[in-house]
Amino acid sequence: MTETIRYAFGQSSLGAFIAASSDRGLVAFEFAEQGPSLVKALGERFADAQVVEDVAGLAGTVGKLIDIVDHPDRDPDLALDPRGTDYEMRVWDALRRIPAGRTVSYGEIAAGLGAPREAREVAEACAANAIAILIPCHRVVKKDGALAGYRWGFKRKRELVAREQAASAFQLA
Repeated sequence: MTETIRYAFGQSSLGAFIAASSDRGLVAFEFAEQGPSLVKALGERFADAQVVEDVAGLAGTVGKLIDIVDHPDRDPDLALDPRGTDYEMRVWDALRRIPAGRTVSYGEIAAGLGAPREAREVAEACAANAIAILIPCHRVVKKDGALAGYRWGFKRKRELVAREQAASAFQLA
């Protein structure tokens, strides 16, 4: 039986995005402008699946994603269905354990996976992540603590980190 990937577009305070889900959960949450190229890319990524637009069926998911953009420290209670290599999945699992408001270096993630010399591979796994914010690659920084690249733009990364740190500071006060 052919898998169905449903998608819908949304608009957040950090820009337009596409959300896509399988029957198991969210497979993509990517910032980009709406357009046929996003749908084409989704079709290429899930070449063996039927990719269909489902605005009504994903309305609740899109609403939760809009909220998580403004409050990246909150848990939106969405099932995830990330797709990647075994190594990417290990990195993404490690990213999900980083508390909101904190950042860690690529090297620290690599060391936590038992491979301290694989910081570059961790960065590549971050770049392959298709689920923004919920798999929080925005929380990973250079070894000197400086923000590094982000698949969806440096400004978005800086804003997400700032929003999480502000929420964490507010909770501590």
